[in-house]
Amino acid sequence: MTTRAGAKSSKPSFLPYYVVSGSLSLGYGSIYTLLPDLRDELGFSEQQLGVLVGVGFFAGFFAQVVLSRYADRGYASMMVRAGIAIAAVSALTCALSTDLWQFILARAFLGLGSGIVGPAIRRVVIARDPDRIGENLGKQGSFDISGFVLGPTMAAVLSQIFDFHAPFVALFVLYVGIFFVGMRLDLSATRTASRGRALRTLLALPAIRAALAASVAFYITIGMFEAVWALLLRDLGASKLLVGLTLSFFTVPMIFLAPTGGRYAQRYGPLRVAGFSIGVATVCTLSYGILPLWPLLIVSVVHAVADSFTMPANQVAVAMSSPAEHVAAGQGLLGAVGVAVAGIVGILAGGVYGDLGRGPLFVGTAASMALFLAWAIVNGASLRQPFDAKPAIASPHVS
Repeated sequence: MTTRAGAKSSKPSFLPYYVVSGSLSLGYGSIYTLLPDLRDELGFSEQQLGVLVGVGFFAGFFAQVVLSRYADRGYASMMVRAGIAIAAVSALTCALSTDLWQFILARAFLGLGSGIVGPAIRRVVIARDPDRIGENLGKQGSFDISGFVLGPTMAAVLSQIFDFHAPFVALFVLYVGIFFVGMRLDLSATRTASRGRALRTLLALPAIRAALAASVAFYITIGMFEAVWALLLRDLGASKLLVGLTLSFFTVPMIFLAPTGGRYAQRYGPLRVAGFSIGVATVCTLSYGILPLWPLLIVSVVHAVADSFTMPANQVAVAMSSPAEHVAAGQGLLGAVGVAVAGIVGILAGGVYGDLGRGPLFVGTAASMALFLAWAIVNGASLRQPFDAKPAIASPHVS
């Protein structure tokens, strides 16, 4: 990024922004505990559940590719508030749904809402504290993961007490409250972007392409995890409550370690950090094809620790590589690639798991991760350096 001479360091508090961002992840996480219920009670097949998981990712892809650039043009506030409102509509739709097409429509709304909110908030975070980009992006990631942690547990408890529609009612109430929180946030930041082709500019940069390749390696396993993890554990003998708890505990290390991962990525180079952590995750993924339940869960903790460093490292890599006028567009592109990859893998993983079983699924997943990681390492030499530059954007309202 371009360095701005004389830029002053500040240390604003982003806690309310993180809360809004994390709340959107709550809706994403909650549905995965309910996948076995949708299969067993409504008769949805594994392939249909894969489509249900994937469609939200594709909606998020559209939002981040097409709309994220408008946060660079002064519309961050509108994007965040509209995204929360759309997520509320999604939760209400799920609460009233019984047919597959209704759940698919609701999932698409949630992906659209989350895709609008995420890049806009990350732009504000990057703009207002450039000296601590890695740490702050890691903290935002921690809240996003916290939402994912609470979502499955909340869904498991409420569905056990009531039925599988109850978690969506709770989400609707939450999003209505979060909407009023969002109305009070200062989301202004200096408008810096031209109306040029942001995606073309970004994709022309070799460092961006290498960062995206590392992101593909990361999101391959995320898409697999979200599509089949609950089904795998249930088929290995886990109870519904254990499935919900493991979905939550898998992400607990990320809550505490993501800020550290972001700091390390900024200090030592994002691809140095991501290269090691994705390598560890690849080995863990391969082992899921053969291990019994409890050893598999132990390995998943190691995998979670590795992902705690990968996620912020990828975000720092894109922030490090993006021109200052395309900060939000760069983060949106990163998120869009992630949701597209996870969506495709989610659709395919459900069918592969149902037809061929877990062994071929996890071998193929691990091999794909290794391939994209190797491409990133070979082509991302600049991302193995520390990130010392500061973005040439600043908010007129630093608090």
